[in-house]
Amino acid sequence: MSDSQTQIITASCPSRLGTVDVLTRFLYDNAYYITEIHSFDDTQSGRFFIRVAFRPNEAGEFDRQQFIDSFTPAADKFEMDWQLVAESYRPKVVIMVSKQDHCLNDLLYRWRIGSLAIDIKAIISNHPDCEGLAKWHNIPYYHFPITAETKPQQEAQVWNVVQEQDADLVVLARYMQVLSNDMCKKLSGKAINIHHSLLPGFKGARPYHQAYQKGIKLVGATAHYVSEDLDEGPIITQGVETVDHGYLPEDLAAKGRDIECLTLARAVQNHIENRIFLHGEKTVVFTK
Repeated sequence: MSDSQTQIITASCPSRLGTVDVLTRFLYDNAYYITEIHSFDDTQSGRFFIRVAFRPNEAGEFDRQQFIDSFTPAADKFEMDWQLVAESYRPKVVIMVSKQDHCLNDLLYRWRIGSLAIDIKAIISNHPDCEGLAKWHNIPYYHFPITAETKPQQEAQVWNVVQEQDADLVVLARYMQVLSNDMCKKLSGKAINIHHSLLPGFKGARPYHQAYQKGIKLVGATAHYVSEDLDEGPIITQGVETVDHGYLPEDLAAKGRDIECLTLARAVQNHIENRIFLHGEKTVVFTK
C-alpha cells in the first residue's frame, strides 16, 4: 500500500560535481525523509540520472507547488530535467490486444488483486475475442477491425480512445498489428510492447515451430517502448529460460507465453513506478 504522503522525484542532468548533493541536501534542509534512492552516472554520454522517494519528516500535508517553487532554482543551476509525482498516483492505462489473451489475462489478474496499481480505462482490439473478458472485469471494450485499406481510420479511432481516456500508458499485450510511424510518434515514451525473444532468427508465422526445427536452447521475451523501428524500441525488461530437445513446438510456445506475461508485467511495473529513464535508444531502469 502506497503512503499518500510519499513522493517520487526523477531527474537527469549533465554529469558534474554536486549532482547528488543538490537534491539530497534540498530534501534534508526542508525536512524530507528519503525512503529510497538510486542514481547512475553514464560516463559514456556524460549524463547523470537519479530517482528518489521521500516523504515529509513531520506531520502535515505535502505542498506540491511549494516544493516545485523552492526546488526549481536549484535544479535550473544544474540544468536538470526533472519530474515530481505522488507515489499513490494510479496511472491511467489503455490495453491493446488481438486474439492471444495470456498477457491481457495476467495484467487483469495483477490489477484485480491490487499488485499492479493502475486504472485500466479501456481495452482495444482488432478482434472481438476478448470482449467477454473485458465485460467480466467491467472495463469498456472497443472492437476496431483493421485492414490495410482502413488502417489510418482504425488508428484514428484508437487515438481518440487514448485521448478521451487521458491515458498515461498504452500497453500492447500481444496486439498483433504494426503501428504506423505517425502512431509511434504520438505514443513515444508512453507505449510498451511485448514480443518473444526469438527475433531476429525466427520471424513471421509459427516462430516456435521454426525454433524447434533448429533445436533452440533458450526461450525468452522482450518488453520495450514502441518506436518507428519495428520491435527495436528501447528495451525495458527481458526474460529468458532454458529449454532442451524434449520441448515440442507447443511446449516452447507455452513456455514463451509464461515468460511474456512476467516480462511485460515487470515492464509495466517499472514504468508506473517511474523507474525508467529514456536515454537515446536505450533505457536506464532503477529496479527495486
